[in-house]
Amino acid sequence: MIGHDHTPAYRDGVAYLDKIQFLLPDPQMVDVMDNLRDRVSICTWIGIQIEAVNRSLQSHLNACHGCFNPSERRSIQILAVPFAPSMQLDGFCNINTTPTTILVDVGRVAPADSLALVAHEYAHAHLGYPGHDRAYADVLSHLCLGLGFAQPSSSTDDRSICYWPPYVVAPTIDPLAWWRGEGYR
Repeated sequence: MIGHDHTPAYRDGVAYLDKIQFLLPDPQMVDVMDNLRDRVSICTWIGIQIEAVNRSLQSHLNACHGCFNPSERRSIQILAVPFAPSMQLDGFCNINTTPTTILVDVGRVAPADSLALVAHEYAHAHLGYPGHDRAYADVLSHLCLGLGFAQPSSSTDDRSICYWPPYVVAPTIDPLAWWRGEGYR
């Protein structure tokens, strides 16, 4: 995809990234504008594709919401984001925003596994705090049951629960490739 920094798609992509940076505890978690090589192609791709990507993530969020009674559901938003490669993040839940914000780097996760990542972050959002304690494991187990994932066993240790439900990180040398419009590797 070829673009330049004067197209409406590019400007829409920049506006989206500006909005995302206000939802992060550290704006450098997304460093697209400092990436001189890829800035135009990433922002242009975001400007064209982000609404469709976020609709897909919203359907995952709705599936997670469906595991709880309406009175138990928290106010949560979900958005796609190209995390800086140095962050090595697939997903992040910012419990300090209203509504609570789940951010997912869909370029780092195999498409078939994006719901598993959303479920993991949703458990944090549902509880309203970070960490992987017993309460987290209970909420995650409830989600896994409702979404058809294998449930963590009661013997699953704290380290394993950090990566539950299991999902495949898309193998890549360049985590921003998908955001440039190069598709999944």
